[in-house]
Amino acid sequence: QVQLVESGGGLVQPGGSLRLSCAASGFTLDYYAIGWFRQGPGKEREGVSCINIYNSIYYADSVKGRFTISRDNAKNTVYLQMDSLKPEDTAVYYCARRATVCSTSLNVFDSWGQGTQVTVSS
Repeated sequence: QVQLVESGGGLVQPGGSLRLSCAASGFTLDYYAIGWFRQGPGKEREGVSCINIYNSIYYADSVKGRFTISRDNAKNTVYLQMDSLKPEDTAVYYCARRATVCSTSLNVFDSWGQGTQVTVSS
C-alpha cells in the first residue's frame, strides 16, 4: 500500500528548470521526512535534499542555491524545484521516506519510488 511516485523528469537544456513531484499514497505524509536522491550513470546514489516534519531542510552543497524542496501535506506531495540545471545534474531522481526526520544514510529510508529521469544536455 505504501507508494511513492516521482514525476516531472525530462530533457532540459543547461540553465533550464524542472519541477519534480513525489506523490505519496498509503500513508500520511505529515509524519514522515521525505528525501530526494539521485544516481547518475556509473555513480552511487547520493542525497540531494530532504525535508522533515518540522520543515527543516537539507541540501547537498552541489545543489544549494539552485534547488528548492517543499511539501504540501494537503496534496500528500513533496516537490523539488530545480533551477539553473547543469549537465552534472543528469541522473535518475528518487524520493524516499523516513519517519520524522532526515538522514544522510540511504539505508534508513524504508520506502522508495521508482525514479524519474532528468537529462540536462544541449
